[in-house]
Amino acid sequence: MNFVMIFKVAILAIMRNKTRSLLTCLGIIVGIAAVISVLAIGKGASTMMVKEISSMGNNLMMVFPDRHRRGQVRSGMGSGQTMTAGDAEAIKKELSHLVSAVSPTVNVSAQLIRRNKNWNCRISGVSEEAPDIRNWSIADGRFFEESEVRMASRVCVIGTTVAFNLFEDENPVGQTIRIGAMPFKVLGVLNSKGANSWGQDQDDIVMAPYTTVSRVLQGSKFKAVNMMNLSLIDMDYLEEAKREVTALLRQRHKLADYQDDDFETRDTTEIMSTIGSVSSLMTVLLTAVAAISLLVGGIGIMNIMLVSVTERIREIGLRMAIGATPRNILCQFILEAIVLSTVGGAIGVLVGIVTARTIGSIQNWPIVIEFSSAVYSFLFSAFVGMFFGFYPAYRASKLNPIDCLRYE
Repeated sequence: MNFVMIFKVAILAIMRNKTRSLLTCLGIIVGIAAVISVLAIGKGASTMMVKEISSMGNNLMMVFPDRHRRGQVRSGMGSGQTMTAGDAEAIKKELSHLVSAVSPTVNVSAQLIRRNKNWNCRISGVSEEAPDIRNWSIADGRFFEESEVRMASRVCVIGTTVAFNLFEDENPVGQTIRIGAMPFKVLGVLNSKGANSWGQDQDDIVMAPYTTVSRVLQGSKFKAVNMMNLSLIDMDYLEEAKREVTALLRQRHKLADYQDDDFETRDTTEIMSTIGSVSSLMTVLLTAVAAISLLVGGIGIMNIMLVSVTERIREIGLRMAIGATPRNILCQFILEAIVLSTVGGAIGVLVGIVTARTIGSIQNWPIVIEFSSAVYSFLFSAFVGMFFGFYPAYRASKLNPIDCLRYE
């Protein structure tokens, strides 16, 4: 018997019991579908998070003042008053070979009022370089300039959420709103960024010169800032930039060698690394669950193949009597197991793709289906069939043809 004949015999044997064959494939279908959908959803989630983090800024590095302490209790990040706008100016002047732009940031919450409408919102006091650092473009109008920051002008740029709630269909550019009790002129409207993965509306924001926010809205005589956003020339210089910024700030803050830093540095690579680790862990865990389904499916194939061998003992004896070798019998039953598992694998790949896309459309979640994952899953299903089908095939090949012909 040549290979083609063995393959035809295997196919005919499978087609004789269509329902049983389909049920045998079910474990493989579920396992492969789970693997494909989990990998597609996990990869899509990672891609979305990386995109959102990248949108936070251009080669972004963040510096926060030390957390405010009251006894043994530490407040949130950026709550201390150990960092000033002068630190930002020093970094921009002395580290220009590493840092392309710097923006001190002062955050407050305030009520916005226009005529009979009001809106509570986050006010972010920044420098004129903030749009370049944060990758935030202007949809209409313009951003404030360096001279307006220096003079603490009462001007602002608003997000699309604020524009809709205060102006609806009117053009906000050139109009005046009150932030608290102070009038501010709207210079422009920011392009929409939508909600981030934490559900926060990024367009519900007002940006104004940090000098104005500090003096007019906070009423502070100090120049303390909540954080600094730095845009590096190249992320390859990240570690060097951290060392240089740390050294400069320690010098400016007159910290002795035995004293800890009174500031903290963060960068997007740390956030992406953390998210990547969590995403990888979840993918591994879910894939392990899917692998259990494949194991169960493989055991199901082995069980059905053992039943098939028992049912076809007389057929095996007859084939051996007319010239089939033990190797032919071995190949026949292994091929049957491989065909069952690969058909199940192919159906599983299709079901996994459909499932992933359905979940993605319902949850508005990006789905990334890699061709390699589908191919590897299909090949793995073939391996499962060969592995679990070997023992039944081996038992069939070792049967004595005389005993087989006498079997009732």
